[in-house]
Amino acid sequence: MEISVNGKKTFIATGGKEFDKEKPAAILIHGAGMDHTVWYLQSRYFAHHGRSLLAVDLPGHGRSEGPVIDSIGGMADWVIALMDELGVEKAALAGHSMGALISLETASRAPERITGIGLLGVAALMKGHPELIGAAERNDHLAFDLVNSWGHGKPSHIGGHQQPGLWMMGGVNRLLERSGPGVLHNDLVACDRYEGAVEAAKKVGCKATLILGKLDMMAPPRNARDLQENLSDCETILIEACGHTMMVEKPQETLDAMKRVL
Repeated sequence: MEISVNGKKTFIATGGKEFDKEKPAAILIHGAGMDHTVWYLQSRYFAHHGRSLLAVDLPGHGRSEGPVIDSIGGMADWVIALMDELGVEKAALAGHSMGALISLETASRAPERITGIGLLGVAALMKGHPELIGAAERNDHLAFDLVNSWGHGKPSHIGGHQQPGLWMMGGVNRLLERSGPGVLHNDLVACDRYEGAVEAAKKVGCKATLILGKLDMMAPPRNARDLQENLSDCETILIEACGHTMMVEKPQETLDAMKRVL
């Protein structure tokens, strides 16, 4: 569906069910350079199991009108504005990578409105490699290649998709190639500059479920320790043989972990 948030057209996937604000809401937030389609399995499941599912395209991503927002705090404020626009008083959030930081920051800014957060592929600091940020600034395809290579665990480099005939790394490359000029660079810099995750964690009042890939090279599980120590109600789920793009690499295992919070 399409709505207006802060005067800009916003696209939201609802998992094949019409939005019903009388049902418990779940908002899914994608990562850098991506869009709502990364949640294809998870969004459909929750929409058909009692949730009002909202898988968003952030401003300037996917089918949502720009411009992009250049900070994690600004994106968190946008999520709150989205809830206001839809009349959603409370919601559970799940976010991947950049989306995890947005979910965390949103829960710290409006703790009374967030019932739970799922943080997928998250770390207390998510600094970008200079070569990656530089390539993204030049709109060089190398940036997509690096995200794709570093974002998948080694087993996923040679196949193993749970749906026969589908190519994980090829699919993620096509998704990144759909992003507009400068979008990936904007997102990487927003993550690189965000240093408020630990302080945000201290303000979260709901349960937090950290869902981490054991082979994640972009956000290694050890880099989430400061969050684990500062979230008042925290559960961590490690997904075996999985890198950073867990919704693609291990979709069923990721869904099972997300059920703990959504």
